[in-house]
Amino acid sequence: MLSDCHSAALVSRAGSIDWLCFPRFDAASIFGRILDEDGGYWSIGAAGPHEASRRYVPETLVLETELRTPTGTAVVTEALVFADDERGHGIGLAAPHVLVRTVEAVEGEVPIDVEFAPRPEYGLIVPRLVPIKGGLIAQGGATQVLLAGPQPHSMSDGIARWQLALKKGERCTFTLQHHMAWDAPTMPWPAKQARKRLADTVKGWTSWSRLHQRYEGPWKDEVHNSGRVLHALTFRPTGAIVAAPTTSLPEEEGGSRNWDYRYCWLRDASMTLQALWVAACPDEVGRFLGFVARAAGPGGQGLQIMFGIGGEHDLAERELDHLRGWRDSRPVRVGNGAWNQQQHDVYGAVLDAVYRFRGEITEFDPHTVELLVALADGAARVWSEPDQGIWEIRGEPRHFLHSKLMCWVALDRAARLAHQLGVGHRTADWSSTAATIRQGILDNGWNEEVGAYTQSFGSDELDASVLLLALSGFLPPSDARLRSTIDAIARDLSAPSGLLYRYRQADGLDGDESTFLLCSYWLVEAWAMTGQLDLARQLFDRTTSNANDLGLLGEEAHAETGELLGNFPQAFSHIGLVNAASAISVAERADRTSTD
Repeated sequence: MLSDCHSAALVSRAGSIDWLCFPRFDAASIFGRILDEDGGYWSIGAAGPHEASRRYVPETLVLETELRTPTGTAVVTEALVFADDERGHGIGLAAPHVLVRTVEAVEGEVPIDVEFAPRPEYGLIVPRLVPIKGGLIAQGGATQVLLAGPQPHSMSDGIARWQLALKKGERCTFTLQHHMAWDAPTMPWPAKQARKRLADTVKGWTSWSRLHQRYEGPWKDEVHNSGRVLHALTFRPTGAIVAAPTTSLPEEEGGSRNWDYRYCWLRDASMTLQALWVAACPDEVGRFLGFVARAAGPGGQGLQIMFGIGGEHDLAERELDHLRGWRDSRPVRVGNGAWNQQQHDVYGAVLDAVYRFRGEITEFDPHTVELLVALADGAARVWSEPDQGIWEIRGEPRHFLHSKLMCWVALDRAARLAHQLGVGHRTADWSSTAATIRQGILDNGWNEEVGAYTQSFGSDELDASVLLLALSGFLPPSDARLRSTIDAIARDLSAPSGLLYRYRQADGLDGDESTFLLCSYWLVEAWAMTGQLDLARQLFDRTTSNANDLGLLGEEAHAETGELLGNFPQAFSHIGLVNAASAISVAERADRTSTD
């Protein structure tokens, strides 16, 4: 993934940009080959036999790929660049919407092939490629892109091609610039300007990482990398955080569980903020709360479980029938029909995040206070009603335990925050309702025959989200029923690989899903909290081993092959990695203290 904190690109191991949405995460794709061979791409690679390896420049999301051929070696460096000389905590506040790719021969002579095939509007348009001084422009639809660089050697059928022969010390720079069709023509960036902006982007990421990333526990490199990924999923103009930068990458090859994740779920974003507390000491919480308050409107009356990254409410879902989908996984969807679902955990997710940051916020503005009070009162109002739950099951609402638990979290945290919010008179009321919810979970959530707290009241089905009984502080690690629940989930929801499924029963959707990485990390946390550190470390390593060569994680992993599935990279999974590593670190420190 490349990101300028406005949009994102995915680069294949073969050096092809197969996904890019300009100028926002949720815009229509310019390159979409990841969903269809005819969806558009931009490839840079060595011609003929070669070996390739890649890495992020340390402390950044700037990608370096080394191409080794029989005659020489070249390095491709690329990034979605930040604004000029942007450093530190402000990275991504402004973005020129420009992708820079340079290729330089560092040894011998290297033949390089370049192909540029933009396909705007999710592949609907084959644009006209028009040569201009310093590059070419792709015209078609409402979006135009300008590619600065040498003149192509050929152009046909909407594809421009170059065959380069670079000798040691020679380099070629390409710059892709976005602008709307009705804008005044943009001048191509000179190569020198593009390389400077690329260098500034390295400095910006490095400065941000060194300023914010202070975690020093186990798996430090993995935690810091995840922190950068989570920051990269933030739409900096508003503070919204997307669940993933892609749509319709399936949970099962050839399946239909294909959803658009380029929106801001309040649950996911709140969990991202909490993970960033560990991985990057963020300053995004105020911006995020401002985004939610603006999107929800006065008194939080328009609160939804998710919004568009600009605060949009209507995220109506539609299918793109012209796209075959990743490995024929249909349908391809844009929009997300879950936007108007009832998911009661959202109240607790936001208030729990605010509670985590309570020491960093000196004063809450009136609109934020109004929002947080509305969240607490909302939880008190709906906790006894059924909903669709955290997994957005598209069937009849149920009394999901996790939803009740997060309503308890909402009221527990609100009561603790009440004086800081200037509403201390609400403490007793919120505490009383929290106690009622707590007793309801204890009385109705436990299934004696199963020997565990189950997915919903009266159910005999297990659900990994119930592990949050431990992670939220609802029950102490020593609680016998909690330990029995953890054992049952580890035993009955584990695949042969050791990774966890979310649940195993029918959910009203066609097809199956694979193991869910966040759930595996939740189990790591639960084991760490209950003193089972060897099991926790083993499962952490097993789960994290599914990451790709750049440490990026999808939503799920195939139960047998470990292949990553679902939208990519997935915030949930990187959240899980950060929190699980931190839980092990905390448990190890406690273990050392107890034995000193």
